[in-house]
Amino acid sequence: MKNTYFDLIEQSYYFPQEGFDLRDKYLTFNGVSLKYLIKKHGTPFRFIYLPKIGDQIKKARNLFNRAIKNNAYKGKYYFCYCTKCNHFYHVINEALKHNVNLETSSAFDIDLILNLFEEKKIDKKRIIVHNGYKTNEYLSKILLLQETGFINSIIILDSVDELSRLQELEPKHKIKIGLRMAVDEEAQSSYYTSRLGIRHTEMINFFNNNIKNNDKVELKMLHYFVDSGIKDTLYYWGEFQKALKLYIDLKKECTSLNSFNLGGGFPIRNHLGFEYNYEYMINEIIFNIKDACNKENVIEPDIYTEFGKYTVGESGAIIFKVLEQKQQNDTELWYIINNSLMNTIPDAWSIHEKFILLPINKWDNEYQRVNIGGISCDHSDYYNSEDLNQEVLLPKYSSKDNDPLYLGFFHTGAYQDAISGYGGIKHCLIPSPKHVIIDRDEKGNFVDYVYREEQSAAEMFKILGYHK
Repeated sequence: MKNTYFDLIEQSYYFPQEGFDLRDKYLTFNGVSLKYLIKKHGTPFRFIYLPKIGDQIKKARNLFNRAIKNNAYKGKYYFCYCTKCNHFYHVINEALKHNVNLETSSAFDIDLILNLFEEKKIDKKRIIVHNGYKTNEYLSKILLLQETGFINSIIILDSVDELSRLQELEPKHKIKIGLRMAVDEEAQSSYYTSRLGIRHTEMINFFNNNIKNNDKVELKMLHYFVDSGIKDTLYYWGEFQKALKLYIDLKKECTSLNSFNLGGGFPIRNHLGFEYNYEYMINEIIFNIKDACNKENVIEPDIYTEFGKYTVGESGAIIFKVLEQKQQNDTELWYIINNSLMNTIPDAWSIHEKFILLPINKWDNEYQRVNIGGISCDHSDYYNSEDLNQEVLLPKYSSKDNDPLYLGFFHTGAYQDAISGYGGIKHCLIPSPKHVIIDRDEKGNFVDYVYREEQSAAEMFKILGYHK
């Protein structure tokens, strides 16, 4: 009797599970045949499965609206997509099909909003929440957006200085603003309080001295953001209660304030054993807001979330081929893949983010412990699967096999392209892999097309100035 990789997965996790199954001894992703994609496109390639984006949006909306109904909550729920998470047109266009609101982070984001308007993807009633540090260029473009008629554009002040700089630009109309509360970071952080936002102890005085009697601005929203996301921890609930108390205190001073922005985001599945009770967390959030407001005789606010990673993270994947296996000592075996991990999934290298790693084929083979290395010359170009174990379990294979071993990193749809600098210069001049888009047609059949071929040497040399 041999212990196959399939036996390992079946005994360790529930399998098949949402998004993952086997067909003809090859892994499938949300019903899509990876065997077909590999045969058609070769490797390496990254892909986005667009229907997953809508699934995530509908899931969050349904759970929030159900909790609002169950708790007889008087406020409404608004879903915002964070453009910074994945700026690609096909991603944002897919999200907009589900009538999401948008969150911006920089000056060029406003150009993106105007582009979407020109293409009739959004109208001027769309809610646009403006986060991030506000350079004068960013502020000027937001005011331009508002002057063109975007009536639901809200500037979230990240510091007290932003209000004075905003007023120096002499806006022509009353400006809707929000205030971002600076959160205290978790104990293991390198600093105690986030650089983002205004200290909660200063917020009431800032409002009374600068906003309350200011006829140029109207306070609409309190915003807070917990970087580690919405999790059932003492730390999260502590910051949540602090922000909720601040909202109530501000509401007593400001009748126009009507929105509570949770910021942050839900976690996504980064391993097959992932467990998170979304329904429980949402219900607890709604219940606690309602309970606190009722005790203080304050009207419940509308609730905003800014989900980026949750919206698009689980839609993406990158597929590699194992080029070679190297036995470097008695205990360490390396599988070398045909691109760089540092270049393609930089979060795994820079912040030790975990992704779902699975073989595409050879599930009937016995498994062994291996390290995964990229083809760059950097010793950090490897994947560390577990915090305490730098090896992963994958099927054994022979270099003499006609069918190579293929590996997939899944749920990579958020941030990886932006952080790696998609289409730009890469470490060791290793090219960005082919980019494939997968969708469903009107009949529900899968369709795939190449968004961009693998980066060429000529493209890189042009960026570097070799071709004038």
